[in-house]
Amino acid sequence: MLSRRLILAILVLLVAGLSVAPALADDDLMGDFTVSHYFGGFGGEFIDGIVDAFIAENPGLMHAASPVDHEQFKTSILVQLAGGNPPDTFSYWAGARIQFVVDGGRLQPIDDIWEANDMDSQFPGAVIANAATYDMHRYAVPLTLHWVGMFYNTALFDQVGAMVPTTWDELIDVAEKFKMAGIPAFSLGSINRWPGQFWFDMILLRTAGNDYRNKLMSGEASYDDPEVERAFSLWNDLVQAGHFYPDANAYDWDEAANFVANGEAAMTLMGTWIGGLYAGNEMVAGEDFDYFSFPTIDEDVPRASLGPIDTFVVAADAANPDAAKAFLVYLTDPAVQAEFALGAGNLAPSLLVDTGIYNDVVARIAGEIAADPVFAFNYDLATPPPVAEVGLNAFSEFMANPGDFSNMLARVQADAAAEFAGME
Repeated sequence: MLSRRLILAILVLLVAGLSVAPALADDDLMGDFTVSHYFGGFGGEFIDGIVDAFIAENPGLMHAASPVDHEQFKTSILVQLAGGNPPDTFSYWAGARIQFVVDGGRLQPIDDIWEANDMDSQFPGAVIANAATYDMHRYAVPLTLHWVGMFYNTALFDQVGAMVPTTWDELIDVAEKFKMAGIPAFSLGSINRWPGQFWFDMILLRTAGNDYRNKLMSGEASYDDPEVERAFSLWNDLVQAGHFYPDANAYDWDEAANFVANGEAAMTLMGTWIGGLYAGNEMVAGEDFDYFSFPTIDEDVPRASLGPIDTFVVAADAANPDAAKAFLVYLTDPAVQAEFALGAGNLAPSLLVDTGIYNDVVARIAGEIAADPVFAFNYDLATPPPVAEVGLNAFSEFMANPGDFSNMLARVQADAAAEFAGME
């Protein structure tokens, strides 16, 4: 759990007076150098540009690019790690996924470069504690901070006279307005499963709260608990009422996002990277599209923000660990962090990045996050990967066959319990 102080530090402090210059080039870096990342689709060009710039500053390195599709990466990197032929450094999602490979002895700590470059002064304490630190060692350099919210087509909201909802009842009222206009309120593209998790995450966080969710993520609570049943029931109400664009499992997240951009649906629950997609389509933030935070359901439940943090790590079996660590230091350069944030539509975790770089939508999102007492990792980053597979399958199954979810949750609980037991 990331604290409110994390975002206040990220989003309020300016670069004035903060100057920790990372060591960028090293004449001693030589040989083959492999970098792998899961930005094989959208965002890949920005990472590749950063890698190319690093290689240009270190001409003794011979670089082999290895971008991989986002979904394929989840499996392929584990195969490489288990086979003893991993890339030197690779992108990985902070939270349970890094903990899983640390537990397997597949990563090497980076305490040496962390201390040598005073990275404690470059990132907020909560980011360091939750995204960079595992088993009391530093393992990862944070590169992105994302936030999940509802992004909507402003022209469609104006067309039907819809106001931005702040409560669940208001959200339903808005959805009904769009239904009367013949426009699906919500667009969800869950062909790759993970976008569906945001609906479960946000409803559960707004009803049962983060403490209960943490218990569910760790196996202390059950998927057939009343809290989970209620979350699916509320989600099911929206699906059964016809408020979702049909055939969610036939589309990916970007297709669903473009349904909103094209006026075929009103809004989509997605991460801030959607802003990078829309910017590439020449949509203006705050004019052509805007956002609102997921509405309150139970007023007595503390607000929570949700999203992933992307990091880079060093493989335990890295063939060129010196180059890998030098690259991680390079990623702490505020110019590099800002470049990727602007290109991919995310927030930069570094305290050295001037928050004035953000557009109006991202700047207001920063305020939303700062106001929330909790920042939680999304489902597949909050529970161990084998359990996450069980849940992700369930979310897709639910969108394909909503209605009788109680029996599904009983199966999910049995499978999740078996996976937790297998990790003991």
